[in-house]
Amino acid sequence: MKYMPTLFIGHGSPMNAIEDNSFVEQWKAVAERIPRPESILSVSAHWYTKGTKIMDEESPKTIYDMYGFPDELYKIIYNAKGSPNLADKALKLINRTVETDNSWGYDHGTWSVLHRMYPNADIPVIQLSVDKNASMQEHYNIGRELSKLRKDGILIFGSGNITHNLSRVNWQMSGGYDWAEDFDKYVIENIKNKNYDNVINYKKAGKSADYAVPISDHYAPMLYVLGALEGDEKVSVFNDECILGSLSMTSYLFE
Repeated sequence: MKYMPTLFIGHGSPMNAIEDNSFVEQWKAVAERIPRPESILSVSAHWYTKGTKIMDEESPKTIYDMYGFPDELYKIIYNAKGSPNLADKALKLINRTVETDNSWGYDHGTWSVLHRMYPNADIPVIQLSVDKNASMQEHYNIGRELSKLRKDGILIFGSGNITHNLSRVNWQMSGGYDWAEDFDKYVIENIKNKNYDNVINYKKAGKSADYAVPISDHYAPMLYVLGALEGDEKVSVFNDECILGSLSMTSYLFE
């Protein structure tokens, strides 16, 4: 059985599901580069719940958890099969209470990226939620517990944005504010140097952290990906760019 890498994607706007740009080209390139997963366990910023939840249905629905976008976006149906078997394995590995919940589905944190990476939707996918009440260390610990899945050909996939502050978005700005760039560089440097404690304890970055991570939803998925590492992986950083002032598209492949 192939041993899978782990992947964090800065997913940005849902429009990346239908636009052609440099970010999407890199997502496609990653799909070509890594082994084809047997299944995908996705931790999306957009399933942000009280407690940890997991889906285990055979055919999850596509969730359009965004508003005011072109009709074309709402016509995308990412009809990948679910995997009750993978959900059961994950449930048994996680050393905390996990609730099975099929009221959600594939949200745009998952499908806007996978639609570009695996457009045939022929790889089973499940989602694990981000517990809004968990500490950063607890998110990381869940990733550690799930790391065993990698040897079974499971891609542990985190989708969010390292810097994500919608209240400070500047639609006229192509790059990032100084604080956004500073925080993004702080995370890149610490990940490259394998100083994961500094990523978990991100407030060590200083004031930039308060602006970059106003809540944990978009940051926490990276910690699941880091937690699932064995320690000898090589990291590739790509799409390392801030846009609209307060969003980082920076993405990480560990293989």
